[in-house]
Amino acid sequence: MPMIETINLCKEYADVVALNNLNLKIEQGDCFGFIGPNGAGKTTTIKILATLLKPTRGQASIDGLTIGYQNRQIRPRIGYVPDFMGAYEDMVVAEYLEFFAAAYDIHGQARKRVVADVLDLTDLSYKSTAEVNSLSRGMQQRLSVARVLLHDPKVLLMDEPASGLDPRARIEMRELLKELRRMGKTIVISSHILSELAELCNVVGIIERGELVFNGTVREVLSRSGVGHRVTIIVADRIEDAADLLRQAPGVTQVAVEPNPREHSTLQIVVTISDDAVHTIPDLPNRLVNAGFRIARFTEEEVNLETAFMRLTKGLVQ
Repeated sequence: MPMIETINLCKEYADVVALNNLNLKIEQGDCFGFIGPNGAGKTTTIKILATLLKPTRGQASIDGLTIGYQNRQIRPRIGYVPDFMGAYEDMVVAEYLEFFAAAYDIHGQARKRVVADVLDLTDLSYKSTAEVNSLSRGMQQRLSVARVLLHDPKVLLMDEPASGLDPRARIEMRELLKELRRMGKTIVISSHILSELAELCNVVGIIERGELVFNGTVREVLSRSGVGHRVTIIVADRIEDAADLLRQAPGVTQVAVEPNPREHSTLQIVVTISDDAVHTIPDLPNRLVNAGFRIARFTEEEVNLETAFMRLTKGLVQ
């Protein structure tokens, strides 16, 4: 049974269809990256899963429990991290966490222990006596994660957790999410920082105008979009012969010659994203060397999830 499942999930606001027959299956331990332009339906989906919105039609469940009918049983199993956290004025970090721990019926020494544990996990122990409103944006986001970890939920629902963070804070947030995944948490995370999703998530879903465009592993998304591994090879001579040789390699879909009268010419090669590509790319220089070509340079470009996103979506919003 999937940890999270939606079946023909719909949400309508007057004449606006925010979600249109959304079907998702997210397994236990998955880190699911939710990708889409502003207004695509990401936040609406996360709020429904967090039991904060009622769907117009369709079904959604978490851990086998139906949203809308079993919300009381669902809420202890989830932790919701919104884009911006709310805080009470003049409350310090430790008090803030103890307040929410009490709301989850955690009392006495157990409360002090769990507050200390989540502060340590989120690297905020040294800020325990600081006022919440004095924290930087990045620290506030980590505190928001600490808050939802107090009751040890199975599922984390995170809406743009890296939004507005500086590069250092984004790195710290990314490392924290990696640790949570190693702990076995099922994570749903929406983000516009696609390079980080590619590194964090094993499964991604692309949504546009309330409809799921694609759902699968990062490799499947890249393959579906036609984005391939890109390799640059510079050979010392016989550039056209080298290009003909590489065109015969398995998985190679394109070989372009870029002549340079002052230096060695360059070969730009595209290899289809597949399991075979793992073996094809390192074999390319071997093919050339075995045929007597001299290689001056060999580089492989990182596969780009952003390019795949642009190809699979049209940039439409509600």
